[in-house]
Amino acid sequence: MAVYPESHIYDVLIVGAGPSGSSAAYWLAEAGYDVAVLERKHFPREKTCGDGLTPRAVRQLEDMGVGDALTEAHKYYGLRTCAYGRELELRWPEHPSFPPYGYVITRHDLDMLVAERAVKAGAHLFQETEAIEPIIDTLQPSERISSSRSDIPMQPAQESLPRLLARTSASAMQPAQESLPRLLGIRAKDVKSGQLADFKARYIILAEGTASRISRAIGAKRDKRLPLGMALRGYYRSPRHDDPFIESHLDVRDENGDTLPGYAWIFPLGDGRVNVGVGLITTSGRWKRVNTSNMMDVFISNAPSSWGLRPENSCGPATGGRLPMGLSTVSKCGPNVLLTGDAAGSINPFNGEGISYGYETGRIAAACIGNALCGGGSDALYDYDYRLQAAYGDYYKIGRTFVKMISQPEVMHRCVQLGMHSKPLMEWLLSIMANLLRPDSNAPAELAYKLLAAVARSTPDPEDFTMSLS
Repeated sequence: MAVYPESHIYDVLIVGAGPSGSSAAYWLAEAGYDVAVLERKHFPREKTCGDGLTPRAVRQLEDMGVGDALTEAHKYYGLRTCAYGRELELRWPEHPSFPPYGYVITRHDLDMLVAERAVKAGAHLFQETEAIEPIIDTLQPSERISSSRSDIPMQPAQESLPRLLARTSASAMQPAQESLPRLLGIRAKDVKSGQLADFKARYIILAEGTASRISRAIGAKRDKRLPLGMALRGYYRSPRHDDPFIESHLDVRDENGDTLPGYAWIFPLGDGRVNVGVGLITTSGRWKRVNTSNMMDVFISNAPSSWGLRPENSCGPATGGRLPMGLSTVSKCGPNVLLTGDAAGSINPFNGEGISYGYETGRIAAACIGNALCGGGSDALYDYDYRLQAAYGDYYKIGRTFVKMISQPEVMHRCVQLGMHSKPLMEWLLSIMANLLRPDSNAPAELAYKLLAAVARSTPDPEDFTMSLS
């Protein structure tokens, strides 16, 4: 039976030890704060994912001191794009902030590495502990004691938090009203024994992933007008398990041969296996009935034979999940609570990548809560939305419009055919879609993006943006 603290009040309580939760836990614990993390599973545990780490994700892991632990993982150097009988090998671009390589490592191994790093920094990890309901503060603001512990300014215990705040500094932006309620804590239970416990904290981060049980219970919801992806992945033994490129197929089809608004991938793991999957990304209701299992079967049957993707090489049934994209969660903050990672809908709509944005939003959340713990109070938490918009607002708006456009099969077909006949164009697109643009550059990709961003800022929604591009 788990031993849970009684009447202890943490500085920060985090629900979920995936990328965003463990990232936030690391940065706050490394700064000396009293942090607890609730994780429903026991590490190591399986997690449905493509398992690919882009240069953005590698940068975050290296900043957290996990870089050396990745040396056992499979290192790769770029993306091989395949469509309509052609293929292009595109290396990651040189960048002053991100390395020119990535890794493929299962979430089974990766999430444990990062969670252990957070524990080593001082976080308390409660495994096999399921968050079941929020403990909502029902008092009116005037009824709260002004000298309560949550209002007492605290200085960070180490010098690292000011550095963290400096990397993500922004002016506070408080909304007209609180979008999420104030929480006193989270009621949780031991998965094995059913033992209940109330975890209390001054600030709370909900890093629950796509399930988002607590987030939904306090009023967070997804904007259904924004992109939602569906993905399915499985593992296969393959003679090309140590290929130096990950592979993406842009001409995926259904069982009738019709083009779909999505992609397929083959990511080599270097251990005898490859991660194989399909993703459907759309805002259009016409694609809701697409069966991703059929989509996967069609891709497997048409994949290059050199990969050896045959039934006898399968390592087990494929598993799938949803991909909430483009900051699609409407309410992401309250006076003492923040949503991060998939719970905030932070997945990149261009390519379905979520790991790096989990690490980054967790780090941004840690900075905001660190500022709150230093005396900034609720204003520091409302700054979170501002920081997310500053980091991703224009980019995700362009991405959402991109998804809307490729939801039209004829547009998808024409764009892919054009791109596959121009390697420079595909290299520019890789820089944009992987969010690896150089702010100090006026190269073609950067100039094209700056033009798109200017249009995006001048239009209120993707519908108007799409019209302005046509």
